[in-house]
Amino acid sequence: MKVVALAGGVGGAKMADGLARVLPAEDLTIIVNTGDDFNHFGLRICPDLDTVCYTLAGLANSLTGWGRSEETWNALDSIRRLGGPDWFQLGDKDLGTHLERTRRLSQGEPLSKIVRDFSHSWGIAPLVLPMSDQPVETWVETQEMGWLPFQEYFVAQQCQPRVKKFAFKGVEQSLPAPGVLDALEQADCLVICPSNPWVSIAPILNVPGIKESCEGICVRVAVSPIVGGKAIKGPAAKMYEELGIAPSVLAVAESYRGLIDGLVIDAVDNSCRDELEAMGIHVLVTKTVMQDYIDRMNLAKETLEFCQKLMLYKGRQ
Repeated sequence: MKVVALAGGVGGAKMADGLARVLPAEDLTIIVNTGDDFNHFGLRICPDLDTVCYTLAGLANSLTGWGRSEETWNALDSIRRLGGPDWFQLGDKDLGTHLERTRRLSQGEPLSKIVRDFSHSWGIAPLVLPMSDQPVETWVETQEMGWLPFQEYFVAQQCQPRVKKFAFKGVEQSLPAPGVLDALEQADCLVICPSNPWVSIAPILNVPGIKESCEGICVRVAVSPIVGGKAIKGPAAKMYEELGIAPSVLAVAESYRGLIDGLVIDAVDNSCRDELEAMGIHVLVTKTVMQDYIDRMNLAKETLEFCQKLMLYKGRQ
């Protein structure tokens, strides 16, 4: 069974890792959000790509979910002492990634090729692709501060400003990265990881051609990033509230209405099952909080079994 996963952030990275642990490498492609990429100290930073890749490679910081394990902070300490901006945490190992990526981009190499080469160097077996080789910028319109680039909102302002809307600058002119549409066309099922629907998944789906290709996949399933009305990590629940939407698995289902066949929800949200099914969405109730590698693998296995059941169901229709 060929699987394509859409991922961004820590939750997406964990789910991608679970899928990578239970699927043959040749059967899994992971398409990663690049809407939160930005330039800092003249370097091209790709937070979601790096979080996904570090996690798949076993290099991620297990406490934070982002950044490198056993990291040191000498460069950042020096920047801080010199009065430079220290709001974005750049570790020394992480800095090496950004330096080499920026060097290669400046020589005209596409991001997708750099990601493939980095993946090979880190021993990552599944195919990891950026959503696009062209820059796409996620911006957040806030009540207090107007429009902010995503990392300014997310890291520098710590998600404190109230959200009004989102924009993905440059997305209309972007193209799916090489290999993205091929993977989607060959996929038997699509798994939307438990990533933030607003700022991790929406940028991917807004790249011209990607959502349309997703709609052609036999079975499409999302894993809810909202559990018991709260986000496990990140500002997804806060964003829903500030946009006037009660954060819940129902809100997640509404975000993906028309795209997904099924939704994987945590047992604490079992009471929403009937409402979800009334929306025409099949439901898998299980443990979705991933605290360790076993949780990741179990969730991946159950999600894939859910996909297979939906494939059989569709085949009987």
